[in-house]
Order: sequence, then structure tokens, then C-alpha cells
Amino acid sequence: MAPFAVRSFRFQWPADLLTSWAFEMETLILGWYVLVETDSVLLLTAFGSLQFLGTLIAPMFGVVADRFGRRVVLCIMRAIYAVLALAIMGLALSDNLNAYFVFAIALLAGLVRPSDLVMRNTLIGDTVPSGLLAKAIGLSRTTMDSARIAGALAGAGLFSIVGIGPAYIGVVALYLLSLALTLGVGGNLRSAIQTASPWQELKAGMAYVWHAPDVLALMLLAFWVNLTAYPISMGLLPYVAREIYAIDQNGLGHLVAGYACGALVGSIAMILLGGARRPGRFMVLSIVAWYILMMVFAMQESKWPGFVILLIIGIMQSTAMISMSVMLLRLTPEEFRGRIMGVRMLAVYGLPVGLLAAGALVNWFGFTAAVGVYALLGIFCTGCIALKWRKIMW
Repeated sequence: MAPFAVRSFRFQWPADLLTSWAFEMETLILGWYVLVETDSVLLLTAFGSLQFLGTLIAPMFGVVADRFGRRVVLCIMRAIYAVLALAIMGLALSDNLNAYFVFAIALLAGLVRPSDLVMRNTLIGDTVPSGLLAKAIGLSRTTMDSARIAGALAGAGLFSIVGIGPAYIGVVALYLLSLALTLGVGGNLRSAIQTASPWQELKAGMAYVWHAPDVLALMLLAFWVNLTAYPISMGLLPYVAREIYAIDQNGLGHLVAGYACGALVGSIAMILLGGARRPGRFMVLSIVAWYILMMVFAMQESKWPGFVILLIIGIMQSTAMISMSVMLLRLTPEEFRGRIMGVRMLAVYGLPVGLLAAGALVNWFGFTAAVGVYALLGIFCTGCIALKWRKIMW
């Protein structure tokens, strides 16, 4: 718990926790709403894809944050989340909400939300000493993991009991509390000298990645994981719950919570261990195990075996991504940190592409076959990257 000795981190951790909680409540509530209203796995994955549209402009968020202050940008982003959630709440309470409004608001939120993780990690890099980075990143991951547990269960419970409108009152309250806490976060305020344009700074960040083999390898691996692994656990679980396990939104909440419990266990393990001794090797092995477990999960036909497999997948996912984040922060100079982490978010664009392709594959060939294709492709690409940059990865 050493990172809590840093004042800024004491504000940032609960602020990130509340934001993540609201994210997870929204994702579960709206994902289930879209699936029930449209009865289409393709539209479900399209909805999931819209939430990550902002990965294309994430590098510019990093550049703007480097120039004008990361806390300022993060506060503006979280105010936007609150306004959009308020719009859904108003539409639902007035009985005017429909799938078209959900898609439109998801598109607007998706332009901003993917950059939230960029701001979190760069602020941690600014305020926490290098020796505590692994523990701080692990603690930061627990905000997402624990919030996913609480958010999934609370979102499903509230949605099933009181409906979408009253449930969204809680979402709005969480965003507003998060915004208030974010105002207390420290970190850089703005660059002292600004001589280059934002586009020049972005170009410099891209050039740095291209000419740094260790950073480039991590970026490519992040892209393939987002393309072939995350779509299963971050977009298709409502389909699995309703069409394969024949359970309601509360059962979906249990599946999401199982995955998040595993991720939380992985985060806590990384905190206690202070990170892996060889983070590159540990990351690669965790990712390969993740893909193998995906294939096992696709073969399950009932809720609780699937729950157990998702829990183990969560552990592998968390340990792999923490190792990757720590490696990136250690390898990146402070003056490039915001824009490099923004470029890192471009890798997340693999997720919406993977979601759309997964929806089509599930529609044509079934869930088990689609997951098998993704897992085998992911193992092959991970192996190629690890072999190409074996001195760095291994």
C-alpha cells in the first residue's frame, strides 16, 4: 500500500474506482438493453465497437494532456461522462429511450472513454516514484477489476428491480463524485514551453515508437490481444448468457463478476509480488494461457463451469496487462509519456474491429467456432511477436 503515501494517488485511486464502477454499470445495462431490444448479436457487437471509437483520437488526447495538463483533461472527460449519462437517465425516465438513442450516446461516449486509461496511467507515472510503479499500476488495475464486480452486480440488480431510468440515477451520481475527487489529483499542470504544434508532437511520439523496438513490440502485442482476446469477454458475454446459458441479466452480472474477480486476484498478486521478475516472459506466457482458456470457455454449455473458466481468464488477462503497462512506463521518457500512452491506445482499435468480426463469425459459424479461430490466430501472432523480438520479450 506504499503508493497511498503519495497524496495525489489517494485522490486518484477512489476517483478511478467510481469512474470504473459507472463504466461497468453502463456497459452491462446498455448491452443487455440493446440485445433484448434488437435481438441481434451483430448489433450487440456494433454497440460494443462504438464504445471504443475514440481509440483513433486517443493519441491527440495524450498530446493535449501533455500541453495543457493531464488533470484538466481528465476532469473535462469525466464531466462529459456525467452529461451523457444524465441524457440517458432523462430519456429513460420520460419513457423516450430507444436503441437509436443508445447507439448515438454510445458513439459520443466512445470518442472520449478510451482515453480515460491513458490519463490514469500517465498521471500515475507523473506522481508515483519509479520504484513503486508496479504496485501503483496494480492498485490502479484493482479499481477496474473491483468496480467490474460491483458494477456488474449492482447494474444487473438495479436494472432488473427498478428499471433503466432509476438505475441510471446511480450512474450519474458515481460520475459526479468521481469528478469531485479528480479535482484533487496532482501531476503535471502544463508544459512550461510549447514550441511545437500538437500534430508535430504526435508525429514525434509515433516516430519514437517506430524507432524503439522494445516499445514497438509491446504496441503490436497489445493490438493483437485487443483484436482477438478482448472481444470475447468484453462484448459477447450478453450473447453467451442469453443464447447459450439461457440466463437473465442477473446471470450475466454473475459472469461479468466472475471474470472481474479473477482480474482482481491477478492485480492483487502483482501488488504483493511487486511485479514479475521477467515481465516480458511472464506477459507472453500469460497471454498464451489466456487464449487456451478461451477455447475451453467456448466449449462450456452452462453457467457455473463458464464462471470458473472466466475467473481464471481474468487472472491471466490482469497479470499480462499489468506487466505490459509497467514495461511501457519504464521504457518511456517522461516528456513523451502522455503521447506514447496515447499511441498505445491506438492498439485498442483492434477491439472494435475484433468485435464486429466476431459478431459476423458467430452469426455464420456459431460461438465455439468463432472463439476457436480467434484463439488460434492470437496464439500464432503472439508467438511470432515473441520470436521476432525475443531479446526483449524473453
